[in-house]
Amino acid sequence: MFAQEPDVSSTASTEAQWHEAIQQLQLGFCRERDNMNAMAVTETVQTIRREVGEDAICLLTFDRPDSGANIFDAATIRDLDEHLDFIEKERSLKGVIITSAKKSIFIAGADLKTLLRQARTGELRAFIGEGQRVFNRLAALKIPTCAAIHGACAGGGYEIALACDWRVATDDPATRIGLPETTLGLIPAWGGSTRLPRLIGPEKAAEVILKGKLYRAQEALQLGLVDEIAPRPALLDAAKKKLGDGKRQPQPISPELAEGIADPPKDGNKAPARALEVIKKGLAGPIDQSLRLELDGIVELGRTDATQNLIRNFFLAEKYKKGTSKVPAQKIAHAAVIGAGVMGSGIAQWLSSRGVSVILRDIGVEELSRALANIEKTYADAVKRRIMSEEKAKEGRARVVASSVPIEMRDVQVAIEAASEKLEIKRQIFRDLAQKAPNASILATNTSALPITELAAETERHDRVIGLHFFNPVSRMKLVEVVVGTETSDDTIERALAFTRQIAKVPVVVRDSPGFLVNRVLFPYLIDAVSLLQAGVDAKEIDQAMANWGMPMGPLRLIDEIGIDVTLDIAATLHAAFGRRDEAPQMLRHMQAANLSGRKSGAGFYRYEGKSQTTNTQLDQWKGNGSIQNEPGTTIAHRLMFLMVNEAARCLEEKVVASPEDADYGMILGTGFPAYRGGPLRFAENHGIKKIVEELESLAHRDEKFAPAEILKKHARMATNFYES
Repeated sequence: MFAQEPDVSSTASTEAQWHEAIQQLQLGFCRERDNMNAMAVTETVQTIRREVGEDAICLLTFDRPDSGANIFDAATIRDLDEHLDFIEKERSLKGVIITSAKKSIFIAGADLKTLLRQARTGELRAFIGEGQRVFNRLAALKIPTCAAIHGACAGGGYEIALACDWRVATDDPATRIGLPETTLGLIPAWGGSTRLPRLIGPEKAAEVILKGKLYRAQEALQLGLVDEIAPRPALLDAAKKKLGDGKRQPQPISPELAEGIADPPKDGNKAPARALEVIKKGLAGPIDQSLRLELDGIVELGRTDATQNLIRNFFLAEKYKKGTSKVPAQKIAHAAVIGAGVMGSGIAQWLSSRGVSVILRDIGVEELSRALANIEKTYADAVKRRIMSEEKAKEGRARVVASSVPIEMRDVQVAIEAASEKLEIKRQIFRDLAQKAPNASILATNTSALPITELAAETERHDRVIGLHFFNPVSRMKLVEVVVGTETSDDTIERALAFTRQIAKVPVVVRDSPGFLVNRVLFPYLIDAVSLLQAGVDAKEIDQAMANWGMPMGPLRLIDEIGIDVTLDIAATLHAAFGRRDEAPQMLRHMQAANLSGRKSGAGFYRYEGKSQTTNTQLDQWKGNGSIQNEPGTTIAHRLMFLMVNEAARCLEEKVVASPEDADYGMILGTGFPAYRGGPLRFAENHGIKKIVEELESLAHRDEKFAPAEILKKHARMATNFYES
């Protein structure tokens, strides 16, 4: 029913594809009408054009005025209803075709801002119910109907196609078809959860609806989502020919076929489970009963914090990808990456995959060889997973030039330092960069915690120095922290933001401060998890508590992935700046001395052999016998998460970030903070800021690091929130 936007990473996620469709809708495209045969009669209603040809076929063309997209709002549904009045009364008609005049959009779903408002005001039931009624009228017509689909056909756009007898789609790359509502915490409720199982069977329908993926035309044909594929110029002719098959005769589907469908994974997004419930129960009764289940399901889901957070996150994704600059950005064609470690090679690969020529520079020949092997592996994996063709991968590889000796960099527009996290090494690189890349408009560092302003002091062009903090693995992580130093110019900030978007990453601007946003907010959480382990709490209990809460992996497992050495380095930087709450437990130092470096050494908090992971009992010698210093009723998850909330609040309070959206979206993208919880600050509001402050104050009686931030106490005292709505 509803629309969303595609992933900026090279991974082909379902949410990504859905976001692509809605991004096209929201940004708008030039309006374009298909060439049509001469029509004998033409009548126009605001959002839908009706044309009846001499062949007695009624063509309904969705063409929202002054917009690049067709969406369903109350006016569009009303217009469709009026056209159906005409069609039902006009006995001479032989069939109906539904199509779109837009360049790359068929029809999307309801306007999400309207939906969010309706979910809060209680108007959602009436709106969805009216859509069901009108779509039912279309499905009940006595003459055959066909949807002629070109472009994004998602949510409500596909549900109106399901209300037709037949569906014909173009083979154009712009054509994507599916029901992605569950990725927004909703279910298809204009008949999608009811009609699709009856069309293709419950098992395939559940796969389509629960995964929320958008399918290319050929995949859609194989699944049965469409009946035929045609070239775009022949689309209307193919649809007219399909009408010759008459009304589609429903095929009986046994409800028993749905019984064996496995339940979706349990998390805070309840939509997939609710959709499956509608599929199973709906098949056991008449269509009207199934539609009522759809209606009840979407209304109840719409009231939940999880669904409202997922919808809000969609708008945040659009905001950060699009930006606010009105000035066309200079396209970056040439870049240099200094440092060929894991991050340097990852950045070089990503830039080359986005059309940027890259000089990869390192003094070590072995490091460069490993880097090139990593780049090759990333490209090979992308080809294997069909993210890109072999030809595109070959072009990307050819854009990387590796060098262990000084090389001419006069054409370089962006230079990115990605050496090890040692301040003196980075200072030397910046002194050298200022001379070797004289024409670079951006001198960037990929540091995760070190001060940008100190690095800028090593050059005569302080205004061009900025942080571009990528996250590992670069090919999968969308976020780039754009770190602004005290002398970074506005022009450099704008160029850095434009460059980040050019390479299909999502920028969040942060002020130069130890740890920036993500590491600063993350580390008190990680460090306290180690403190709990050191106090005697089981490692699996800690990690499982946070996995159950919604984090992609537990904090101890995450430290193993980061590396004990890197964790200690970052903790030292943060401890020097912020004191007790970032003080590394002694256990981490014992582990480093024992070469228990995490996954890269085969053992850390866990032992890793192939794909197996077992608790590392070697750590028992460094555990205490004391009990967890927790207040009664404070769970492990709350104890750890409230530390993250507290630090995110401080980042806002100290203007490390400019808005609560920056803090929340940065943490969602940078750490995998569960999107359905909305980010640390939105979670605090949903949970109750006053309750969080009370629990933090209780914990602070035993350990000062839990003392709540002043901004949290102020909101608790005044009963206000971070967000206005």
